[in-house]
Amino acid sequence: MKKNTIQLKPYSLGELAKVYTVCDRTMKKWIKPFEQEVGAKNGRYYSISQVKIIFDKLGLPSEIEI
Repeated sequence: MKKNTIQLKPYSLGELAKVYTVCDRTMKKWIKPFEQEVGAKNGRYYSISQVKIIFDKLGLPSEIEI
C-alpha cells in the first residue's frame, strides 16, 4: 500500500480504527449513527460495500489524499 492511498477491502472494526487513527471504541461510536445503512458485519469483517458506505459517511482519513 502506498503512503497516500487506501486499499478498498473488507476491514474489521480494529483495522478501520487504525486507518482513522482512533481506538476501537471511538470507531464503534462513529459508525453507530449509520448502523441501518451499513448493516451488520459478516463475522468479523465489514464487506467492501459496507466499507464504501463508512468511507462515504465518515469521509476518508485525514492522512489520505486523493
